Amino acid sequence: MQIGIVGKPNVGKSTFFGAATMAPVEIANYPFTTIDANKGVGYVRSPCPCRELGVTCTPHNSGCVDGVRMIPVELLDVAGLVPDAWQGKGLGNRFLDDLRQADALINVIDVSGSTDIEGNPGKPGDNDPREDVTFLRGEIDHWIAEILSNGFGKIARTAKMTGAKPETVIYERLAGLNITEAQVKTAVRDVNPPEDPTKWTEETMLALATRIREVSKPMIVAMNKADIAPEGNIALVEGVTDMAVPTMAETELALKKAAESGLVDYTPGDRTFKVRDGASMNDGQRNALEYMSANMERNGGTGVQTCLEKAAFGLLDLITVYPVEDENKYTDHFGRVLPDAFLVPRGSTARDLAYKVHTELGDKFIRAINARTKRTVGADYVLQDGDVIRIVANR
Repeated sequence: MQIGIVGKPNVGKSTFFGAATMAPVEIANYPFTTIDANKGVGYVRSPCPCRELGVTCTPHNSGCVDGVRMIPVELLDVAGLVPDAWQGKGLGNRFLDDLRQADALINVIDVSGSTDIEGNPGKPGDNDPREDVTFLRGEIDHWIAEILSNGFGKIARTAKMTGAKPETVIYERLAGLNITEAQVKTAVRDVNPPEDPTKWTEETMLALATRIREVSKPMIVAMNKADIAPEGNIALVEGVTDMAVPTMAETELALKKAAESGLVDYTPGDRTFKVRDGASMNDGQRNALEYMSANMERNGGTGVQTCLEKAAFGLLDLITVYPVEDENKYTDHFGRVLPDAFLVPRGSTARDLAYKVHTELGDKFIRAINARTKRTVGADYVLQDGDVIRIVANR
């Protein structure tokens, strides 16, 4: 799974990425600081079954902190997007190409309104933060529509003669964008274009592109710089999007560094932090921590971890499952207890999990065992969040 971190220049995308991954990225106060896409690993939290099952886990592909499993997700920080990027302006073509494999998007915006639409810095309140949301959606929509339209006339005439269904035509056009046939079918059903593709207009193409983007690249808005946002700005943005979270990426990054330095105790996603007893710091550091604490109390934390988890568990509707080889000891063949935590789409089956673990395991699937209940389940068993499953296959 890959989550793309997107937005116009100078809104704090790279700071958000650095805060989420603690990866070394270039952060500066001018447009196009990020030219090449940065890849890193963030984490989403899910309850680990270890406490409920009364075992001490030995994680392999993830970590466990006080009964909370920290599951890795791939993050991609791409070049800033400016208006008309779909036509090649700025670094638009590279930006959009980088997004091809993204499963979901976090649109980082400057909710304080202190950067203009091109990403040039100003003062809080100078600009309308709602434009950050609407223009980015439009750019991606036009990009998808352009891919659909390029050379479409000939394809449409062929489809009309052969009787090919609209979803088949679209799916073939969007190969390589990590868009499934089911998602295309949903978009076609909702837009209901003319059955004859030769009658599709530019408006039809854009409507299809918009719906395809909504179902294949769902988006959450990170309302960054919330600590300096004028009163009312957060409510304005919430009025134009269904899912938005106030964020303070600079605060998250600073707290992680302070925790590494031994100044504070802080777990990503917590609503607050604690200054360590006897921590040595100057007045400037102490004042900064007080400022951050007050803003975290007002906004319910820094919001960075919340964005990642809402993208994974809200937008993509993923659940966590734990494959094991011994349903009694909850171990793999190395003896590791609850070693792996996998994120899978809600509605996935036991056979789907087998294929995710290994293709051969899926091909030779016989049955599965629910390690919690010790009951045998079939290939079509629908996985539940937190399931511990043993896959039985032919050798």
